[in-house]
Amino acid sequence: MSELTLTVMRLGFLAVLWLFVIVAVQVIRSDLFGTKVNPRSARRAAAPAAGPGRQAGPPPPQQPTAATQAQPRQRRGAPTQLVVVQGSLAGTTVALQGQTITLGRAHDSTIVLDDDYASSRHARIYPDQAGQWTVEDLGSTNGTYLDRQRLTAPTPLQPGMPIRIGRTVIELRK
Repeated sequence: MSELTLTVMRLGFLAVLWLFVIVAVQVIRSDLFGTKVNPRSARRAAAPAAGPGRQAGPPPPQQPTAATQAQPRQRRGAPTQLVVVQGSLAGTTVALQGQTITLGRAHDSTIVLDDDYASSRHARIYPDQAGQWTVEDLGSTNGTYLDRQRLTAPTPLQPGMPIRIGRTVIELRK
């Protein structure tokens, strides 16, 4: 083998070895420090700037769609909030206004769970046609538990029943 070929092979091997080291350091760094989570308020506050010929102001009102008209009205005495009672987000409250609430590690979830046992799209809580709140596991790896029972199908929720996703416990409250 020529000296030139041997030198090129050595340099190639050295480059691959350094690439491996850099990737290993990045993986360790992401495990130690986690991913950067942007606050939701900053995302909402960032509005597109008004360009030339465009006026900055409130967007035009949208016509109600069939999806918004079909939302059931809340009954008197129905739960009004979703409260995180255990986990890293303990004390967080989400008002129930007839919309679907998604739970998981994905940044676009309604409640972003910083939990090693949560999937990116773990579960959702939504109102059914009768106005009853229902919880559904979205095919998560570690499962969603409702009062110590693993969910296998969409299940109606009662106020005060604990929903467990990893180390996070959530309850419906009035």
